[in-house]
Amino acid sequence: MDEESEQALSIEAGTVHRRSVAQDAEEPDGVSPEEKLPASGGYAPGTQVQIRDELWLVRKCTGTEHDGWMVEVSGISPFVRGMDAVFYDRLDAIQELDPRETKLVPDDSPNHRRSRLFLEAIIRKTFLPQTEHGLALTDNFLMDHQVHQLRPAELALSMKNPQPRILIADVVGLGKTLEIGVLLAELIRRGRGERILVVTPQHVLEQFQRELWTRFGIPLVRLDSTGIQRVQQEIPAGRNPFAYFKRVIISMDTLKGDVYAHHLEHTEWDAVVIDESHNLVNRGTKNNALARLLARKTDALVLASATPHNGDAPSFAELIRMLDEAAIADPRQYEVEDLSHLYIRRTKTSSEVRESLHGAWADRGPSKPIYAAATEKEKAVFEQLATRWIPADSLTPSVSEIPLVPYRILKSFLSSHKALLETIKTRIGTLDAPPRKAPHGEKRHSATREAARKAERTALVELQHLAEQIEDQDSAKLAALVQELRCMGVGPGSDTRVVVFSESIPTSKWLAEAVPAALGFPRTASPDEKKPWLGFGGAVLVMHGELSTDQEQQTIVEKFGLRDDPVRILFTGDVASEGVNLHQQCHLLIHYDLPWSLIRIEQRNGRIDRYGQEQPPEFRALILTSDVPWRTDEETRQSRTLDDRLVGEKLLKREEEAHKIDGSAEAVTGLYRAKEEETRLTLDLIAGRTVEESIRASRQGGTAFLAGLLGQVGAAHEHPEVARAVVPKLFRSTEDYFEEALRQVCRPNPEDVLRLRRDADGTIAFEPPPDLLYRLKALPKSYLDEQQIMPRKPDIPGRMRITFSKELAGKRLKAARETTASQWPNVSYVTDVHPVLDWLTDKVLVEIGRHQAPVLAATVDSPTYLVQGIYSNALGKATIVEWMAVSRLPDAAIVETLTADVLQRYGVGPNMPGRAMPRDLHGLDALVPEAIDAARRYLIALKDKYDRQIADTLAPYRKRVSEWRQEALFASTRPKKAELDRTAERRLKLVKSLETAGEPMLRLVAVLEPHTAAEGGTAR
Repeated sequence: MDEESEQALSIEAGTVHRRSVAQDAEEPDGVSPEEKLPASGGYAPGTQVQIRDELWLVRKCTGTEHDGWMVEVSGISPFVRGMDAVFYDRLDAIQELDPRETKLVPDDSPNHRRSRLFLEAIIRKTFLPQTEHGLALTDNFLMDHQVHQLRPAELALSMKNPQPRILIADVVGLGKTLEIGVLLAELIRRGRGERILVVTPQHVLEQFQRELWTRFGIPLVRLDSTGIQRVQQEIPAGRNPFAYFKRVIISMDTLKGDVYAHHLEHTEWDAVVIDESHNLVNRGTKNNALARLLARKTDALVLASATPHNGDAPSFAELIRMLDEAAIADPRQYEVEDLSHLYIRRTKTSSEVRESLHGAWADRGPSKPIYAAATEKEKAVFEQLATRWIPADSLTPSVSEIPLVPYRILKSFLSSHKALLETIKTRIGTLDAPPRKAPHGEKRHSATREAARKAERTALVELQHLAEQIEDQDSAKLAALVQELRCMGVGPGSDTRVVVFSESIPTSKWLAEAVPAALGFPRTASPDEKKPWLGFGGAVLVMHGELSTDQEQQTIVEKFGLRDDPVRILFTGDVASEGVNLHQQCHLLIHYDLPWSLIRIEQRNGRIDRYGQEQPPEFRALILTSDVPWRTDEETRQSRTLDDRLVGEKLLKREEEAHKIDGSAEAVTGLYRAKEEETRLTLDLIAGRTVEESIRASRQGGTAFLAGLLGQVGAAHEHPEVARAVVPKLFRSTEDYFEEALRQVCRPNPEDVLRLRRDADGTIAFEPPPDLLYRLKALPKSYLDEQQIMPRKPDIPGRMRITFSKELAGKRLKAARETTASQWPNVSYVTDVHPVLDWLTDKVLVEIGRHQAPVLAATVDSPTYLVQGIYSNALGKATIVEWMAVSRLPDAAIVETLTADVLQRYGVGPNMPGRAMPRDLHGLDALVPEAIDAARRYLIALKDKYDRQIADTLAPYRKRVSEWRQEALFASTRPKKAELDRTAERRLKLVKSLETAGEPMLRLVAVLEPHTAAEGGTAR
């Protein structure tokens, strides 16, 4: 075997990593994970196995193409305790321990604490089966209980989907990040979220990462510009970074770069999340190619977008086919209703959302136009535009041969004279560029064209001269903005904060210098001569698309969200119109200029009008007016003006009306992308139509069936309760389990072992040991250093602060967002998937020795054997998990399902009397084989019922695939038959792989022995 093919073995920070070349080998394009699996079998998570004469606990089992089952394990026996490792059953002998040979051991811990913890740990480490569609973790996250935010996870995990795949298309502000967090946590609980890739826009990377950690306890490695340096420091050059970091968040732009893109072909994921997924629909682009590749390389796929389509049926079909390539036969003609299992979309006016958000999101305030009458110098520009560029007489030609150019110039002037000057400069540069070589038949027209170019250039120079005459005191909108900001209370000594949007970067930069001075903010020295607005003591920030790094954008957003930061005005543009939270300290927004797009106006407003907004958000828009005569409306005979009343004022009003009626603006025009909407409107203006006529025509000509995306959820079923998973438990709460576990594994007491301290407010502070620190390395180094979690020096250990109090965690999260230099809270809320809890559970599992089961004294009338039974599918995922209680052995065996109620009836709990030594250990031991055999018979009998349930779940999908293949043969854009057959075969193989395969795995987890009344309980 050559060096590349050898198994690499490295030991780092007390953890073993073994990597098979199967993870890095070339694979044929389009080969999905389910096509390269062992025939059957697998090792169920929670199983104890023997490998290389050491005992290990199975954490996860995954099929590979060449090396059989890849088994991820944690060490149990002394030599490997605390180590994680990966083995392959074709490369190493993996021996499952025979449950019939389980050794019974006494438990002398108080109230059988060791055994109760052991049972609870096994339950927590056992992944929920494929047949469990209810949610298991909904009450244990740092978020309000909003039913609408649980629906996406419910739908993705429902029996309607062979894979957890969904498009979350809720409108701006409903909490898509929280919805994604709930789903990812549920996937982790099911063993389907070990390897996670999250792809977001650059400027929201840290925001997204912080939400998943603080609210859900899910750590992600952030591979931004800082993360790349970390990768280069921590892993060998040329190695696949995704083999080292199992849960990653990265931007699409970074992912397309040379550092990462070529590794994706050789990486499998459990779950991939792509935010702002409307950027993926265009075939032939890198974004689309990467997204389609990731869709093939993952089990679960979550796409998120508030604008999920552009009104074009094939574009929306492109997104849906990433989720399920056999969902749409003809991308030009399909029924949206048939796709309801793959997407979810609600607005703020949806009934369930409205009920759920009552009191949690302040009602939207007004969108108020602020009129500013043009000054004389500005009128001169309007007159020039109305006579030469967009003549009042529609029959008079424009000075520009390109119809869009005059309107581009008009829009830039409606932003500011600074923006106009930049547009003129750019246009002159285009005209001065060497003309392309004319084709042979067009040479006779070259002279005419050259004359037109010269005429336009001359007109541009004249317009440039007029714009250069305009100074700050000649800007009507600037004066109106300053006056409005004063009326809002923005100024020195005030806490009022406002965000000002502009489409033009020159406008934003100019305003950032002119406005604070006019408001009286004292000047200070700017630390950056290229950013003079920083010379106002930090009162002003500018965020635009020319910022050098994604980290700079993230820093600006964070500062604007801190209550004690001096910033009072944020000038920004379209870079902040998607995905950015600006509502934490701000409920006031001003459109200095208005985009010619309802969607863009809505996206801007959504930065402060979103879930968690405590004040009614208010909106203003500067409307520049002019009395320069222009055209007359043929229908109304009223005069139309070549100013902001032509478009901006009308769109501002329509967007406000749309939110009151529909909850979203996109359905007004039937167009679903801001750029297409603006282009369509501009072309209609060129054709002489009004804004109202353009909207009517656009809506009538739009793809009407896509309007069915709205209001899809909740109308048909009166908002039923979200289904909950049924899982046995031995502790009232996660906190009770944690406290008991600490006392057991950190003997004699955790206060000494971990230097643990409990504060009255609910904070638990302790020194994290090395094996826990390793699990926390996914978090940003800046966060770990800032919170002093990692050791600073050998003699200065780290300190971690956690809590189980939602109230405390919420307060600390809010305080971090408002009053510190960081938005990371100084206490971490412990969820059921938090690394601290996972670490402690692994510690508990090794409290009971190799291939052993404890004996407990309980209120049973005959020895009762608690057995876990698991069937798995060909993917190694559990299809059936049954917890059984076997009693009345050996002659009249009774098996019943072990539930929380049954455990309570048996008296298994903190008040158990306990017994240091079983009364008849030998007799109990002799019945173990019969107990396992009885459990096996019971499980085999149940298998038929579960098989029917699984078959009933998969049958509709098999039928859909067959119907899809037939429909696709007659589609207008029919693919080749061979391609159709391959796709259908892939989907049917997936379905087949979800069926139960192989023999059941049984494990004896404990034995309950009757206790007497003298021992403090009553035998049944």
